[in-house]
Amino acid sequence: MKKILITGTAGFIGFHLAQKLLDQGLIVHGYDGMTDYYDVTLKKERHNILSSNDRFSKTIAMLEDAEVFAKTAGDFEPDVIIHLAAQAGVRYSLEEPRSYIESNVIGTFNVMEAARELGVQHLLMASTSSIYGANTQMPYAETHKADNPMTIYAATKKANEAMGHSYAHLYHLPTTMFRFFTVYGPWGRPDMALFKFTKGIIDGTPIDIYNHGEMYRDFTYIDDLVLAISDLIKVPPTRVDDPDQIAPGDSLSPVAPFRIVNIGNNDKVRLLDFVETIEAAIGKKAQKRFLDMQKGEVFATWADATLLEALTGKRPQTRFEDGVSKFVQWYQEYYATPK
Repeated sequence: MKKILITGTAGFIGFHLAQKLLDQGLIVHGYDGMTDYYDVTLKKERHNILSSNDRFSKTIAMLEDAEVFAKTAGDFEPDVIIHLAAQAGVRYSLEEPRSYIESNVIGTFNVMEAARELGVQHLLMASTSSIYGANTQMPYAETHKADNPMTIYAATKKANEAMGHSYAHLYHLPTTMFRFFTVYGPWGRPDMALFKFTKGIIDGTPIDIYNHGEMYRDFTYIDDLVLAISDLIKVPPTRVDDPDQIAPGDSLSPVAPFRIVNIGNNDKVRLLDFVETIEAAIGKKAQKRFLDMQKGEVFATWADATLLEALTGKRPQTRFEDGVSKFVQWYQEYYATPK
């Protein structure tokens, strides 16, 4: 396995994953639409960094363009496809739901079709902790029911999981879906809480704190996440002859080479504690604007990382205090230089 096609390499997670795999000596082709959902300058700078490695190449095009994606994948002939590109953001899905259908459903279908045509060794696709929706049983385990998504974003990711399972079953396509839990770190997305809180505190502008800070999130540091993905590449699911062979707690399908894996820190952090940690890293107090819970938000997320550890021998280890400090240091250095 030498050639990896990654969608979303100008994005936060895709950029870090591409760096990780390039460091491991692999050949990576990135595919990204460079949409203006947030600052395109940030996306271009990530791609510029990746492009300094001669084992990285890229295509700038939309996932919805089936012909372009099929040709890109066919020309590159990847051993593995990792599909990270998506219209992200829980809150934005309340404003522009159609973009989520077009990107996350139609775009993902195009990726699966290319993977089927090429017969790749392993297809890995991003899902989300938002899929657990109204589920109150915690920590969230992959075998829990996740039938009550609370936003169109979560619903599109649930659709992706169902589509992925059907392709794995019909075409014997080894497929792993990973559910991400509030990923953060250097080069993060400007629409995420850590980025917005850091900017607001440094600029001296009020930050919005929903549910009066009484919310909990399983914050996952980016280095832990991409290490987990790189390890999972080497563990493609295989179809079992006897469903009784599936270990307790394993989400492996009884009828397809398909598995769902949480990638989370296996802990939950109170939102107000998270804000205080950012304040400490910056050395300045925030101007807090306390608001009610926003429509579509969940009270808490908390990952059970038992399956991840069983498959890879590791689980995320970074303390959120350390991860926040690294982000703040990156932010201050990055924005010290005029853009």
